[in-house]
Amino acid sequence: MSDKSSQDDELAGTEQPFVQHLMELRDRLVKALIAVGIAAALLFFFPGPGTLYDWLAAPLVAHLPSGSTLIATSVISPFMVPLKVLMMVGVLAVLPWIMYQIWAFVAPGLYSHEKKFALPLIMFGSLLAYAGIAFVQFFVLGNMFKFIQHFTPASVAATPDIASYVEAILSLYIAFAAAFQVPIVVMLLVRFGLVEIEKLKAFRGYFVVLAFVIAAVITPPDVISQLALALPMCLLYEIGILGAGWFSRVSRAPDAQEAAGTEVEKSTDGH
Repeated sequence: MSDKSSQDDELAGTEQPFVQHLMELRDRLVKALIAVGIAAALLFFFPGPGTLYDWLAAPLVAHLPSGSTLIATSVISPFMVPLKVLMMVGVLAVLPWIMYQIWAFVAPGLYSHEKKFALPLIMFGSLLAYAGIAFVQFFVLGNMFKFIQHFTPASVAATPDIASYVEAILSLYIAFAAAFQVPIVVMLLVRFGLVEIEKLKAFRGYFVVLAFVIAAVITPPDVISQLALALPMCLLYEIGILGAGWFSRVSRAPDAQEAAGTEVEKSTDGH
């Protein structure tokens, strides 16, 4: 019986030494870093670090008082901050390739039916991350700065520092990109049997409270950005619940699907 199970196990005999895994991980990291370097080099010549920063700062500059601009409080900030923006955009540009390297590293340890859903799931996660970052850039930042500038006293000159601005929006990018992964997390929790869909539905009210708590902690202390994070998280939670049932069915192992089909046939015959 054990011999038969080992023959049926497609991963039997594919184990590799720990050092081999480290070498594979190193190679994947090098390929990802090379891609980031190529993307950054191309972006350096067109459109250029300065243009990228101007585009990134546009939501804030649009709501500054007339004649106001951002300032650099450090001597090297005008040089280092645009380069930081350049590398950040380079990472975003090759994010699918980075995710593919992660997939290629873990794929040898997956069964065939797991590989069928793992790669689409990684690509879907990349698209959700892009959606979260785009949501920040084109909706959240403009409305957030408009709200903040509305409360700025007339005696205060609004001249933000370029370095602190990049740090603030970078934290927002990461927060929204991670928060937009809620459907992926929900579907995986159901797929691996850690929680049932009915429990997720019952937890809906608690998740709403949790979403607003998370938004209050990781976003600036303004209502706009907190609502902009909490409300999409609640919507994505519902999308995750809707997709969890379908995802758990299509990602089953073939023998599990056959067993489920047999049980359905037996129950039908019994009736």
